Amino acid sequence: MQERRYRRVVLKLSGEALAGDGQVLDPRILDGIARQIKEVREMGVDVAIVVGGGNIWRGRIGQEMGMDQATADYMGMLATGIK
Repeated sequence: MQERRYRRVVLKLSGEALAGDGQVLDPRILDGIARQIKEVREMGVDVAIVVGGGNIWRGRIGQEMGMDQATADYMGMLATGIK
């Protein structure tokens, strides 16, 4: 086991990093990230996770809801600010 270098870390994940094969969220990618976070937790490190939402709103979800591009962009900015 590696020696712990930090007690606490913040992990910032973009919404785009969680997507794959045209999906908003790819279960395989989520599983891989969860396994890595588990390893870090087992080292005794606290992990705070911040997930982006701007790209998701500006992309598929906004389009599926019939939003025009300007509204979807605004929703993406709000999602980023809420974090």
